[in-house]
Amino acid sequence: MIGSERVLAVIPARGGSKEVPGKNIRDAGGKPLIAWTIEAARLSRRIDRAVFSSDDARIIAVAREHGADVPFVRAARLGDDRAPMQDVVLDAVERCPGYEWIVLLQPTSPLRTAADIDGAIDRCVQMKAPSCVTVCAAHESPYWMYRMGRDGRLEPLMGPDSPGNRQELPPVFVLNGAVYVARTDWLRREKNFVTAETVAYEMPASRSLDIDTELDFHYLKVLLAARDVPVSPAT
Repeated sequence: MIGSERVLAVIPARGGSKEVPGKNIRDAGGKPLIAWTIEAARLSRRIDRAVFSSDDARIIAVAREHGADVPFVRAARLGDDRAPMQDVVLDAVERCPGYEWIVLLQPTSPLRTAADIDGAIDRCVQMKAPSCVTVCAAHESPYWMYRMGRDGRLEPLMGPDSPGNRQELPPVFVLNGAVYVARTDWLRREKNFVTAETVAYEMPASRSLDIDTELDFHYLKVLLAARDVPVSPAT
């Protein structure tokens, strides 16, 4: 809760993943991938209710086994991989009214913690912004990236006057997909978590892994096994 305003979190997990089949319920450190996000949401100080949104009966069953609140089954039209995520979130908002704030927590960010969730929410409030998203420092700078012309020649992505050495490069950030926060009425209007009004909450790269490929999943298992990153959702 934020003062007298209530916070709803949505954890979306559709069936039919093509790149990593069954990834949402695959084992990750002794529990299914979705369990990491369910637990982190439960431990958040700011979230009043976290609901699980899925179109897949097997995923829903596993989510319930791990304590998820599943008040509805997502419509089939929102289970397609082309369905915009904001539509999935707004569907949950309509089904679960009465919340002034909405938080999107994607299961593909299992290393995000309850502290990260609360930090993003607090950042949004402190900055008096309508939305906040989590980011991490970009591994590669766009100032050292190129387009390739039809003749095979390289063209600097950021133009010919890019800094010549690493020390001169300005810091750049990428969305890490871990936490999206917005005022509910604002999201209904904008239908996007990221606009010119959005502020950022920086997370370390060690907690910013986004599971999108088989290689990502194997990397997650290595990290969890080695305990190179915090693995408790409460950390």
